[in-house]
Amino acid sequence: MVLTKIVSSLEKCFVDSKLEDFKALEKISMLKNERLSVQFLYTEDAADGDFFTKYKLHIQGAPALYCTARTVEQVPVKYPCPQPAPDDNYLRTEPGIYPDVLQPLHYHGFVEVTRNLTESVWIEFDPQGQLKAGTYEVVVSLQTEHGRVVSCNAFELEVIDAILPPQELRFTQWFHCDTLANYYRCEVWSEEHWAIVEDFAKTAVRNGINMLLTPIHTPPLDTEIGGERLTNQLVDVTLQDGAYSFNFDKLDRWIDMCDRVGVKYFEIAHFFTQWGAEHAPKIMATVDGEYKKLFGWETQAAGEDYTRYLHTFIPAFLDHMKARGDDKRCYFHISDEPNKDQLDSYRAAKHVVEELLADYPIMDALSNFEYWSEGLVKLPVPANNHIEPFIEAKVPGLWTYYCCGQYKGVSNRFISMPLWRTRSIGMQFYKYDIAGFLHWGYNHYSTQRSVNRIDPYLEHSGDHWVSAGDTHSVYPSQDGTALESIRIISFHEALQDLRAMKLAEEKYGKERVVAEIEKIFGKEIRFDICATNAEMILRIRERINEMIKESV
Repeated sequence: MVLTKIVSSLEKCFVDSKLEDFKALEKISMLKNERLSVQFLYTEDAADGDFFTKYKLHIQGAPALYCTARTVEQVPVKYPCPQPAPDDNYLRTEPGIYPDVLQPLHYHGFVEVTRNLTESVWIEFDPQGQLKAGTYEVVVSLQTEHGRVVSCNAFELEVIDAILPPQELRFTQWFHCDTLANYYRCEVWSEEHWAIVEDFAKTAVRNGINMLLTPIHTPPLDTEIGGERLTNQLVDVTLQDGAYSFNFDKLDRWIDMCDRVGVKYFEIAHFFTQWGAEHAPKIMATVDGEYKKLFGWETQAAGEDYTRYLHTFIPAFLDHMKARGDDKRCYFHISDEPNKDQLDSYRAAKHVVEELLADYPIMDALSNFEYWSEGLVKLPVPANNHIEPFIEAKVPGLWTYYCCGQYKGVSNRFISMPLWRTRSIGMQFYKYDIAGFLHWGYNHYSTQRSVNRIDPYLEHSGDHWVSAGDTHSVYPSQDGTALESIRIISFHEALQDLRAMKLAEEKYGKERVVAEIEKIFGKEIRFDICATNAEMILRIRERINEMIKESV
């Protein structure tokens, strides 16, 4: 017998899950221009018979005109999270196979129902304002090739007559051009590489990423000391008879690509090395006719040669961006994740460029409050488990980030975490007026310090370096396009929650909206407290939608 159930997008269905462990989704609402996802779970409850059977997936109802269906595929996870488990809000903590990557339906819309295994189809509705307000019945069924219905489920989808406001939050998830060239074995900035980069950028924008890491030089990130990452430098540098000149043709092509796909802001690659700003990044140049490395680990950050270079390059770069009308779209970095023992080296490096960039935002991911209190960073990006002092200080335009170290209490996107924990960050962003968010692992298909390449379908922790899921949120398909994970979609749902809360605020005020959320949440909204079940997030969002509906 084929057993099926429709559940929310906040659940993760393991192959050994039981349908009775999930609450059926009966009704859900959305605004006219948002994306909404549900899951259709299925299993063959049989002791014998065929091991698997193919059935045609049918979705009926007016919203079906605007939906896509993909299978949720399981991936092997060797290192789910630190051991022992840091807290109770993980689904599983042992190695195994976990649901994560979304694949197009195989067999022309048929799904394989496998005996005694529970699997899922991810159904996404994206009407883009084309579906009229109202309540619709959506029917999902499995049928044989001859049309016999073997299982059928339905739910109500209400479309509210309101439009989500544009996303104001700046969001960057580091886009690694070199790992795409490595995985697809193509030359950096070849036509093949440009096509792949554009598709991955398009998928990033679709999921709320509106700022793209822009490699004016190879970003000095996650690189072994003394080692190198594959050169992916957009600006061609020439040093002839002691004079610098720059060609921005590839940068122009990058900006044009970003404009096509909808990127709004450019996160300019860090001017100094990670963890302390002690050295220059790798910069390649044609020096008196010979193409070679101009700067790198052997170059002191605040040394005379690199200072001269930056004092030539940065004005030329800004002049070029001003001529395009794009300079105010730029955000700059000194060094990523400096610690409290590196204040002096960071200060010296910043001194090299701060006057040149006086009219532009300089931001860096860090956790030590001294970088803010001593005036070294005007736009700090503290980790979400170190953000409290920055909130208490009322830092204007505050950002936050997470990566491998944010595993206890706070929201993150590890594969072993429940999606309701990932999505909890939306209400946290809202309450604390967070202006921007940074995560490093959009597509980092490499081991720690980028020493070796990885297969992102087989290795999700950078070879036991970070908790599985931290290194990448999308997967590289065979045809050069990006495949989404359910985690990146859940984070985008959190961004939609944030936008809906801001829409409700226009009518009711922020204090009322926060109070309504916390009434359901049952506690104060804090970064170190996340939802503990799917129902909590669903009820919060439905209450926000009710408030919006009552106001229109």
